[in-house]
Amino acid sequence: MIQLNDDGLRISFPDVHPNARCTIDFVRTLRIPDDGREYPLPAGLGSFPLRHIEDFSDRVPDEWNRRGGVLMPMYQAEALWLDFEGDYPMAIKVAAGKINAVTGEAWADALSDDPQDYLVLPDQPWLDGYCVEKDLIRQFVAMPLGDGYSAEEQITGKAEFGGLQIIAYPMKREAYTEMMRQRESRQLDCYDDAFSVPVFLRRAADVCEESSMGLAAGGLMRQEIYEDDYGIDVWDREHSSRCFVHLVNSESYATITGKKPPHPPMTKKAYARYGIPWFDYYDEQNTLGGSKILAGLDSLSQVAGKIGKKIWDNDSIHIGTVKSIKGESAQTVSEGDWHA
Repeated sequence: MIQLNDDGLRISFPDVHPNARCTIDFVRTLRIPDDGREYPLPAGLGSFPLRHIEDFSDRVPDEWNRRGGVLMPMYQAEALWLDFEGDYPMAIKVAAGKINAVTGEAWADALSDDPQDYLVLPDQPWLDGYCVEKDLIRQFVAMPLGDGYSAEEQITGKAEFGGLQIIAYPMKREAYTEMMRQRESRQLDCYDDAFSVPVFLRRAADVCEESSMGLAAGGLMRQEIYEDDYGIDVWDREHSSRCFVHLVNSESYATITGKKPPHPPMTKKAYARYGIPWFDYYDEQNTLGGSKILAGLDSLSQVAGKIGKKIWDNDSIHIGTVKSIKGESAQTVSEGDWHA
């Protein structure tokens, strides 16, 4: 079950285990330059607002209603990252325009470990973009569908879906119970609070199909995507919940909802002026090697160059303070029909 609560998706599987729950927030952030350099993780600048698509069923295309899910506004060329929270292990698949953000392959509900096409919580605290190389991602950046920016358009040749797609699978109850029993036994033996999870301070008119936004491949960022150390057999594939996150431009959001969109995204100059830090997250785990499909994407600035446009505010930025982070080993949202 997925619920919308405080502008976040709250996923829970009470039929599997009372603790089987996690949260996904969609976080505004600085768009890093697409200049060929590798950047650390920028800070979070507040959560995007989310709204139930059903609340505005008479103001959105029929296809959006059939897909269900939630509505989220983004400015053109604005960046985001996904923040995952929860102690109960889960396998999470993330796609943009129904293109898997880890493998570059077409969307499928089922999990695969060859190659691994999902993230593992709580090991993976966040996801900032497409996994293009080992320990490197290209940042998620919102751009209008139709000009060839999105991974969906480059890989499929179509601007059909846009948005974000998410599905979650919990760990099997018996696997979780055994894992906790072993951890409790180790703690009794060596007083090692191995299961504690630190809090990471990386926070800080008529509507038509053309309102949809897709996610382009922006600048390069250092981020590890971790291998599944549990093994695919621990995931309860008889229980899952999924959500379609519709991305719309700020003008259309105001038309659909009658509410003002968030303030425009922060510029690089303002980010530096306020002394907002960068982050470097490190965990001693094996990481995935990156997708050859996604590595072949044209980046945001490359697409812009091909169609004779310029990306606003794409100059290089001075990296200020970098903080190191060490990792340790309400109303139900409709799942909808994504074939429409």
